[in-house]
Amino acid sequence: MQHSGTRELPAHKNRLQKGILMQKKDQLVNFRIGRESFGVPIDNVQEIVRVPEITVVPEMPSFVEGVINLRGRIVPIVDLSKRLKIEAAPRAKSSRVLIVEVDDKIIGLLVDAVNAILQIPQEAVEPTPDIVTPVGAEYIIGVGKLHDKLIILLNLKNILRPDEIKGLVEDESAGAAMGRASRRSLEVAA
Repeated sequence: MQHSGTRELPAHKNRLQKGILMQKKDQLVNFRIGRESFGVPIDNVQEIVRVPEITVVPEMPSFVEGVINLRGRIVPIVDLSKRLKIEAAPRAKSSRVLIVEVDDKIIGLLVDAVNAILQIPQEAVEPTPDIVTPVGAEYIIGVGKLHDKLIILLNLKNILRPDEIKGLVEDESAGAAMGRASRRSLEVAA
């Protein structure tokens, strides 16, 4: 409903103006997938690690590489290039895993490289361009402009839907239990 002298904004512009995307002092972890530059709020990133050995878990979605053991905790690893349908660079020494928290669940995001911690003022963030397809738009909050660079700002809550997160965490728990059972049977056999 419109009031005199005001107009309603499209939902994505409304989010930007309400500051849901970024506050003036928010920082982003800037990373690369292929040739594209992305950012996620640093508050969602618990740590950045080198790519450890990834254990493949059967019957996972194609964008899930498997799980890792992070100091005794089993963490599912999502290959962001596959999830976003972007051609990634071959895995290299610069590849990293961003350990993020999404809806109180810990997930690893596999990226080609982490570039920097950036601060982008809210006024330098534009809404998702209209040309982006509906499939891609669900993952993007906006585009940040910093000097001569464009940084695609990702919506972590949409990278994995709640039902996908629940499924990953349940599968990770089952995988951890199977791993413990296998180790016990090996210990008994020895």
